[in-house]
Amino acid sequence: MGKQDTRISVVSRRKFLQLAGIGSGGLILGSGLAASQPVWADATTASDSEHTLNLFVSVAPDNTVSIVCHRSEMGQGIRTGLPQIVADEMEADWEKINVVQGLADKRYGSQNTDGSRSIRSFYKTMRTMGASARHMLEAAAAQLWSVPAASCQALQHKVHHKDSGRSISFGELAELAAAQPVPESGALKLKNNDTFNYIGKPVATYDTPDMVVGKGQYGQDVQLENMLVASIERAPVLGSTVAGVKQDKARKVKGVVAIETMDGGQLPPLFHPLAGVAVLATNTWAALKGRKALEITWSDSAHDNHNSPEYIETLKQRVAEPGKTVTAYGNTDTELAKSERRHSATYSVPYLTHAAMEPPSATAVVSENSCEVWACTQTPQSVQQNVAKALKLKPEQVKVNVTLLGGGFGRKSKPDFAVEAAVLARKMQRPVKVVWSREDDIRHSYYHAASAAYFEAGLNSDGLVTAWRQRTAFPSISGTFSTNANRPSGGELSMGFADLPFDIPNRTCETAVAEYHTRIGWMRSVSNIQNAFGICSFADELAHLNGQSPDAFLQELIGKDRAINPNQGGFKYGNYGEKLKDYPFDSARLKRVLKETAAKADFSLSEDKHNGEGWGIAVHRSFVSYVGIATRVQVKDNKLKIVEMHCVADVGLAVNPDRVNAQMEGAMIFGLTLALMGEVTIQNGAVENSNFHDYPLLRMQQCPVLHVHLLASDEPPAGVGEPGVPPVAPSITNAIFAACGQRIRDLPVNKHLPLA
Repeated sequence: MGKQDTRISVVSRRKFLQLAGIGSGGLILGSGLAASQPVWADATTASDSEHTLNLFVSVAPDNTVSIVCHRSEMGQGIRTGLPQIVADEMEADWEKINVVQGLADKRYGSQNTDGSRSIRSFYKTMRTMGASARHMLEAAAAQLWSVPAASCQALQHKVHHKDSGRSISFGELAELAAAQPVPESGALKLKNNDTFNYIGKPVATYDTPDMVVGKGQYGQDVQLENMLVASIERAPVLGSTVAGVKQDKARKVKGVVAIETMDGGQLPPLFHPLAGVAVLATNTWAALKGRKALEITWSDSAHDNHNSPEYIETLKQRVAEPGKTVTAYGNTDTELAKSERRHSATYSVPYLTHAAMEPPSATAVVSENSCEVWACTQTPQSVQQNVAKALKLKPEQVKVNVTLLGGGFGRKSKPDFAVEAAVLARKMQRPVKVVWSREDDIRHSYYHAASAAYFEAGLNSDGLVTAWRQRTAFPSISGTFSTNANRPSGGELSMGFADLPFDIPNRTCETAVAEYHTRIGWMRSVSNIQNAFGICSFADELAHLNGQSPDAFLQELIGKDRAINPNQGGFKYGNYGEKLKDYPFDSARLKRVLKETAAKADFSLSEDKHNGEGWGIAVHRSFVSYVGIATRVQVKDNKLKIVEMHCVADVGLAVNPDRVNAQMEGAMIFGLTLALMGEVTIQNGAVENSNFHDYPLLRMQQCPVLHVHLLASDEPPAGVGEPGVPPVAPSITNAIFAACGQRIRDLPVNKHLPLA
């Protein structure tokens, strides 16, 4: 990577200038254009301008180009993907790029690194920023040489004069370029796609060198002088509080400094810390040992009687009855009644958790009028806002440093753990690091909702599906924010449920009641997990009922090429935050993915049950990308082996194909874990699981051969991190049916078939 410094830098404006080697000269460019102000990495010295500025770029006299990334790096490569867009449009040399991590600041726009939207939301901004820098460098060269700006062209970190052949480096132009007016956006000319140097190319991940030698700083790595480590015993049941605590044994543990009761139990839970007792010590071991010596009694809670197996059975019963209509086309009841054949099925998915490699961790220092936090957070702005509220400070008085994240998957978009650190740091008047153990992470997460879904279809004498009803019930994420929430939100229904891609004239989508009993939150691909499992499984059941190959049947179901508009009546389709005109739901793209996915499978295997092998297929649109999964399984001696898995993805323009491939591979592994063995169980309101022995992850020997096939596309960049997950589970269960005739409708799979 040449001269670049791969350490995460979180610096003030003055320090940034020093690190970048700028001094009094050098080009400093905000992502905005005329009349905008750059947002510096240090919010305390930023301009008072309220313009939303997402990134900035600087050029130092030593030729280094520094680019601020305002999103969180959790292994997805965003600290490579966003800067490589800027560098490409700027004509910078990647070997001379330095990436600086931005702090929490509302002027960056959204810093919430979730929803598979970092590239798609900022692709145009990044290109504009790079083009603006290029324009200013070319203008500076033109002024220096007294030639028309049109005769100057930036190429590979230099500006060249076309007529004379002269050239000058970016570094030599830095000070003069800084004096140039920032161009209007309309005056900028973006590069043609066929001239890209880095966009669409497999650029090596910027942070990998530090990661592989242990130099990368994660949340758990933060060390400050005079710091205490806190381990917290939290209420096992939502809404419970500390009724009493015996501390004598814990205080006798060497290294224990203090024991503090944490307020909690408020409903809705929001991002408040849970009620608990914190043991603060000079080291992690002492804090954990002291915590084990606590004797705590907990208050009663309205959720004490929640048992997840019975709850899922209740949801199944509810979805079997008429529900609340979300969308309705044609006359589903009439068509079902006169159908030649009818078929119905109910599917369920248990509670699930993220189980990221690095559990949550945050460190805080609090003074009378300020707070500084270091956290492995996906959402630094939410940390800033929630910490400020807890400490009764203004958001701008809270500085949030973003470390690397050892995985996130949505758990680290909730800032409760950072609030814990801040509250304890204020109490102790010294730095405090809150360390979550693996057990804490599994027992006190924001869980993916348990769910049940009912499907019914009617087929005419020609085998065509003329009517379709689907009904779902799961505790909404809205329950985390409102005690009255008991049905899925419109946003959750927009994730693969109400946006049914099938061209069926009579179809109805409904919901049933589902109360929340634990903290529900976003997890990788969110409601698409259960929605894709039900829809893709039921479609496969209908294909076999109809005596058709699954891919041919799906082609018929999807129907004619068209732009699908799920909006109807009171239901407003979310489309993952994008406008339908910019990211239409294109059935032709879904069918193309289906065709390419089917080409990887051999459905003739299902005709011969003796070999115990079968292929399953599923296709799904989520986060404005289209993904198909084809899986080959073997069922032998009543044991399951996943043999092979293919992923076909249309994600629009893939900015960094290497990262897209890696994300799809990771999504398949994540999806395999969820489908095969993912299950959080709750008894008497408390999570029973505690570690990987009872919430297992996919092992290396259980992982099949994985293949990723990216379809070339000129469409705008779409989501990448999450779309590979939803089709995995139904492709597996569909393959199991093809292999042995066993239809699995309730996940996880290992409750029905042990893994080989």
